[in-house]
Amino acid sequence: MNTATLSRWGVPAAVFSVKALIAALAAAYISFSIGLERPYWAFLTSYIVAAPLAGAVVSKAVFRVIGTFVGASAAVIMVPPLDHSPELLTLAIAGWLGLCVFLSLLDRTPRGYAFVLAGYTAVLIVLPAVNTPGEIFTDASLRVQEITIGIVCGSLVHGVILPNSVSTFLLGRVATILRDAEAWSRDSLALTPDPALEGEKRRLAQDITELHQLSIHLPFETSRPAPRVRAVRALQDRLSLLMPLGAAVADRVVTLHARGALQDSAVALLTDTQDWLAAITALRDERERVADTLKARCAALEPKVDDSASWDDLLHLSLYARLSSLIEAHLDCRDLADQLASPDRRPVSPRIPPLLEGRRNRELHRDLAGALRGAAGAAITIIVGCALWIGSGWQDGATAVMLAGVFLALFSASDNPLVPLRLFFWGTAIATVLGMIYAFAILPRMDGFAQLAASLAPLLLVLGSMMHNPRFSGIALPALLGLGSPFIIAQSYSGNFQTFVNGALAQLLGVLFAIVMARLLQTAGLEHSINRTLRAGWRDIASRANLMAPPDVRGWINRMLDRIALLAPRLALAGKAASEPVYDVLRDLRTGVAIGELRQLRLSLDQSRSGELTQVLADVGEHYRRLQPDARPPADARLLADIDSALHTFARDPDRSVRRDAALALVSLRRNLFPDAAAMEGVP
Repeated sequence: MNTATLSRWGVPAAVFSVKALIAALAAAYISFSIGLERPYWAFLTSYIVAAPLAGAVVSKAVFRVIGTFVGASAAVIMVPPLDHSPELLTLAIAGWLGLCVFLSLLDRTPRGYAFVLAGYTAVLIVLPAVNTPGEIFTDASLRVQEITIGIVCGSLVHGVILPNSVSTFLLGRVATILRDAEAWSRDSLALTPDPALEGEKRRLAQDITELHQLSIHLPFETSRPAPRVRAVRALQDRLSLLMPLGAAVADRVVTLHARGALQDSAVALLTDTQDWLAAITALRDERERVADTLKARCAALEPKVDDSASWDDLLHLSLYARLSSLIEAHLDCRDLADQLASPDRRPVSPRIPPLLEGRRNRELHRDLAGALRGAAGAAITIIVGCALWIGSGWQDGATAVMLAGVFLALFSASDNPLVPLRLFFWGTAIATVLGMIYAFAILPRMDGFAQLAASLAPLLLVLGSMMHNPRFSGIALPALLGLGSPFIIAQSYSGNFQTFVNGALAQLLGVLFAIVMARLLQTAGLEHSINRTLRAGWRDIASRANLMAPPDVRGWINRMLDRIALLAPRLALAGKAASEPVYDVLRDLRTGVAIGELRQLRLSLDQSRSGELTQVLADVGEHYRRLQPDARPPADARLLADIDSALHTFARDPDRSVRRDAALALVSLRRNLFPDAAAMEGVP
């Protein structure tokens, strides 16, 4: 059977559920055997770290161990000096949680899990210990032991028994992404634009971000030799080039076709390139031979840049140059995909070593204001919750405050935290009912761990299978966590119904309190987060427009693609069209690339020849400094005049390469900022 057939019959979900059950029962058994006070923490942790991919389980486990240890250490440091001042202790634990949430939101990779875990681990240890501060070290050390047992059991079972490889999954995603990217490029070369291309472009940005997240887990791969992270980074870089290059080619094709000026030779070249992209999976030698031929045709068809060049000549120059670069980028992507799939670390092609040279981590968008907002929400929730808890005198109120703080921390990165919180509420309600049935109807008839495990197994297997499916995991996970309550996974049976009801009520109120605080503090931020992301891109363009340092085009493209990936779902939630002019981040991306080309050209010229470039760059920076999300005015006509003046000036430059480079960058800038402008004045 193939993978699709197995998935249709639910085999992967069943295997995952069985492995999760084995890990959870093993963690509970070990905790019982060595006499730990809270074996349910080991049981719960094994489910929390469970993931379909083996490498993801191991990496999550490592991050969780680090976060747990740091959080426990912070709890031990905070409580003794502040145990006689509840107000200061509340502020300290709220500040710590806020700091950890802030750092996790800035990191935005799976590593960020360690930060947020360090925050809420301290909350889980400190709040129950308020009445017994002298036992804080014992509580913290026990919590670390219990959680570590759950982590080790989960990691071993998922990493050794029928492991699902991160590498295999990543290679499958790479194959799908390349097919989609090549199909998008083929469609981009068509004479008539397809409106569906806009959505495909943004999906490519999200795919590149997904590759980055998956690559974090590669060093923890257990089932097969993992591809080198540098090769994944190089592939991300080359994939990132496809969006601005493909969009530029599509713009030139449509513009020339609308003017009735597209050359027959250009149409033939576009058709042949589409055929090459359709057959790109051919043998590497044949793929490279055809690509070299296509690039040579592009170079041969490029018109000269001089005083006699028309606007259509400049558009054709841009078309051929960008098309050649697009062909090169697709060729690199296929070579890198072959390198990733190769079990041999030796380069599969002479093209590979230069592509891998100097690769570093991918630059991501950082939202300082959003991170501060999320951190403040988590901290304020702890402060308000503690005030209500202490004021009410309800002993189990600590549980409600703990859960609310944990939820605000966990869902601080969500664009709409109310959705997962509501699912968690209903999952907790289901867990309460199931827990009551087990605690007071089934467990009194059980004797020993074997019977306990046998009674829990059927329900855990069902919920574990549901947890494998993203559609049901939001309810299945809290239901699973409810079955790991101290009334069920405990050293001795307790039939105290009042204690059970108080604990269950505290859990439900904790989720409801988190929903209220999220509604007050976070949900109003969707529109603001969209605007902050837009402004961040505009500030980047404005600040880098006139810098004298060499441009970091790679970093710029990565940050802007990350912003596109962030904006797409947020705009959908807000009911806005990603293609509206104010939200056209892809056009801003291409503008930034053109700015980088102009800055690089300026560095190669003496001051007497670069004055007009400096003026154009200054005008672009001023334009982007004026932009506001609620009103994006068109670029000033003076900027258009300066671009045209620079084009005329550099058409007379004695250096042929300077004429070509200036024309390419300035034409791109003109088309990005003035797509509806008439042909450049003063030329035929």
